[in-house]
Amino acid sequence: SQDSATHSLHPLKFEKTFQPRKPSPSLIMMKGAIYTSFHSPITTSTTLPIPPIPPDGALIAIRATGVCRSDWHGWKGHDGDVRHFFQTHGPPFVPGHEASGVIVRLGSDLAAKQSSSSSSLRVGDRVAIPFILSCGTCRECLPPRNRPTICERQHQPGFTRWGTFAEYCAVSRAERNLREIPEGVSFVEAAALGCRFGTAFRAVLQQGRLLDGAERNGNGKEKEGQTHLFENREKYFSNYNGTIQKTVAVFGCGGLGLSCVAIASAFGAANIIAVDISPAALEKANELGATHTVQSPLLQPIPLWNDDNIAENNVYQQIMQFTEGMGVDLAIDAGGFEQTCLDALWTCRRGGTVVQVGLPSKTIAMPMARVAGREITVVGSHGFSSVEDDSGVSALDAILELVKCGKLEPAKLVDREVTLEEGVQALMDMDKGSPLGMVMITDFGPGVGAGAGADEITSRL
Repeated sequence: SQDSATHSLHPLKFEKTFQPRKPSPSLIMMKGAIYTSFHSPITTSTTLPIPPIPPDGALIAIRATGVCRSDWHGWKGHDGDVRHFFQTHGPPFVPGHEASGVIVRLGSDLAAKQSSSSSSLRVGDRVAIPFILSCGTCRECLPPRNRPTICERQHQPGFTRWGTFAEYCAVSRAERNLREIPEGVSFVEAAALGCRFGTAFRAVLQQGRLLDGAERNGNGKEKEGQTHLFENREKYFSNYNGTIQKTVAVFGCGGLGLSCVAIASAFGAANIIAVDISPAALEKANELGATHTVQSPLLQPIPLWNDDNIAENNVYQQIMQFTEGMGVDLAIDAGGFEQTCLDALWTCRRGGTVVQVGLPSKTIAMPMARVAGREITVVGSHGFSSVEDDSGVSALDAILELVKCGKLEPAKLVDREVTLEEGVQALMDMDKGSPLGMVMITDFGPGVGAGAGADEITSRL
């Protein structure tokens, strides 16, 4: 299946604050997965030093972490931040960025705040870890922009620093970015939110604005004209089950694309078209709420589509048939391939929206005359925010609340739970394609640091 979540191919302003520790007898060690060069085999080690805890950060004992194609991109050398890490710090590198766990130690600044009861975080808290750790002080984070997903100084576990394929992960800017997991939400569900599900939430609802100007039927009520998703909180958090008269097409149904299907379905999109090369992925999309499926041809060199020959495109033909020749209101490229990107644009209706959320690994030539002539909006989507953003809501807080109340069910996208070793193999196997649904590492086995509690860690770090 086709799937790729978004991370920068070009390095961010690289954080120099992360300095991996060198092994020492005085340090407590942990088990984790590492690679020492791009494309080289990923191995596990029980002698990795626990990374240093930033003063504003926290040390998290990882309880669940997802295997994502973005980690594969990092391992293959496609990601500028991982390349920059190797240039700055050298090997080894620990991948992983979708995670949840338990706080076992706070950084010095947060520990001081905790002692004065002014910190919202405590040792022992169950927390969800977003992969974008925004700073809150740069031009993008500050008002009036409020765009933490494109923070100029963002930190990213698994990209700008060691990640979550380990027993422990040190997280910076913890109070701003970590969120406590509500009672009744599991570690696996919370980890599933950490990248693909949360990224899909932003792509469909915030950047794709599925609910904007929606015409509803059933028992729902909608304001006239365009309304932003979060201006009417009731329609967002209510148990309303009406229908939004919009058609959404999702191109690429790996973990990210399936998450897009599930979210579009949960919020009542009338028609959801899932497109993928894999029959199994399309069957899963049906289970998650797709109303139509299109099996795309195997990825191959793309013809130079134009208005004269686009009718020969099989995906275009079927989507035009489903939409009575109009095209879709919202086209989401969750695959990041040239084929998925172009299919999304060609099948978008006049005045519709294309969201690029999958990560292309190369430059793609786009038919911009079509974009201009049909007033198609093309927008990027990168991750999601754990603090209030330009939409007026913290996406992570919102998603956790929606999972707690049962409106969103990320557990349905988890294909299997595995050991660290099995997760490493699943990541390397992405050379042959993405797995169906999410693979979640929940068992780190008997590592050197396994079971070490907060007191032991505090005494030895």
